[in-house]
Amino acid sequence: MLDYIANHKILTSVAVVLLLIAGCFGYRIKGPYRSYRADLAKPAAGDSVTPGVLEVGVAKRDITPNLSLYDTWTDADGDSKFNESKGDSWTDSNGNGKMDLVWMAGFSNNRPAKGVNDPLWVRAIAFRNNGVTLAMVTIDSIGIFHEKFIAVRKSLDPSLEIDHVLFSTSHNHEAPDTMGIWSYSPIRPKFDYAYMEKVKLACKEAVEEAVRNLQPADMILADKVIEPEGFVDDSRKPIVYDLHVCSARFVKHGTDETIGTMVSWGNHTETLGGSTSLLTSDFLNWVRLGVEGGVSEPNGVEGFGGMCLYFQGMVGGLMTQLHTTVPHRDGAQKFDSASFEKAQALGENLAVVVANSLRGPEAIRTENPKVQVVAKTIFVPMEGLYGAACMLGLVHPGWYWGKGKSEVNAIRIGDLEILTIPGELYPEIAEGGIESPEGADFPGEPVEVPPLRKQMRGKVNMIFGLANDEIGYIIPRTQWDVKPPYAYGETDEPQYGEENSGGSEIAPVIHRESLAVLEQLHTMP
Repeated sequence: MLDYIANHKILTSVAVVLLLIAGCFGYRIKGPYRSYRADLAKPAAGDSVTPGVLEVGVAKRDITPNLSLYDTWTDADGDSKFNESKGDSWTDSNGNGKMDLVWMAGFSNNRPAKGVNDPLWVRAIAFRNNGVTLAMVTIDSIGIFHEKFIAVRKSLDPSLEIDHVLFSTSHNHEAPDTMGIWSYSPIRPKFDYAYMEKVKLACKEAVEEAVRNLQPADMILADKVIEPEGFVDDSRKPIVYDLHVCSARFVKHGTDETIGTMVSWGNHTETLGGSTSLLTSDFLNWVRLGVEGGVSEPNGVEGFGGMCLYFQGMVGGLMTQLHTTVPHRDGAQKFDSASFEKAQALGENLAVVVANSLRGPEAIRTENPKVQVVAKTIFVPMEGLYGAACMLGLVHPGWYWGKGKSEVNAIRIGDLEILTIPGELYPEIAEGGIESPEGADFPGEPVEVPPLRKQMRGKVNMIFGLANDEIGYIIPRTQWDVKPPYAYGETDEPQYGEENSGGSEIAPVIHRESLAVLEQLHTMP
């Protein structure tokens, strides 16, 4: 009898544990905000609105972790990774008995921060005109999943009457892990939920302050097409770049006093190459400092003042400076290896391009800065390991019968048009040049045509990547390649990319839905 009772208790305990695990996964599979849809078009048909003077406001929040609240660690072998088997150790500095380190995102797991080189930021810019209030946020982060942004939208002060908020991350590889992928190990994850809440609160506060700071403004636009040499390399065939350095400067109405400057271009934020244990916003730090405060001689420029906001462009394919020799503007120094000097040179060179283009003869002053926005919830198929992780709710929680919920936006601010992509777009989908190479898994004619940027109608057209979500690489279907024989003559293994993608059907869906929101924007009254 006693054995029966003991066995019954064991079976009951096991059943309870299994039910708890099933309930946890069930919640993750269901996902938060399951009924949420971002289906929006403003101004709506029938709205009686009259475009007036554009209003613009900016705000920012520091999201650098306070390392004094975390533990410290000793890197015994100097490889920037935490590995106790190699003699690495940690000190329980905050006295809570747990290993609390700031796990840096990108490149590999087990990369704890030791210090801070420069601050990490949430920066927001708000617009209001013709009855529409819109905010756009850029975050120094590797990427953030869709449901976190929904939470921020739902937390905003309703009295501000914000119609829509667009979020984009810079894909920074030297910032804390905000996706739960690089935090210590897959088996023993140590994701920092408190830091994620800090980022969400910073987004909320920056958006609300930017809206409260709205003031009449004028708008100047520029689009400078650069050569890739010295700026970026494409590490995967076919060789197609995002070479449009697009910028928008907003000044107080009737003056030349800058409120804020937006910059958008596509390049991985990874100049340090995983070699540092210092938190940094990488080359973006020097872009922003240069646009705001100027770049010193030789061959420098005067800054604009105000606040600079960098919105990441298309980085799939893979747009990177890791293999790029970056020249110093003095014409003598050149930087090959991963270093802060290389990051500074790249950022300052880009700031010079932005400043010269906004002051150049081809800069455009917008005369009719009306604001229009289309936002659409979409569902993208998720396959392979990424799909399995989504189904189990380990990443990108919310499973919709083989699909994940995401979002695309199309926005017009006067002569500026913006398209948002919820991941890392291969530039050939926007610029043209998709190929159907022999050996790829899906031969035939390219699917993602026509190129997206060529369907945009602004005098300046920005495409924001990692916007409102991060679903990984968005690879043209005819270039998808995981089965031998491999494309482009690769013999041992295919080119890098597919392992960080949700599948071969994502790009066709993203392309189709992007065309749909652009068409809706273009047919609005």
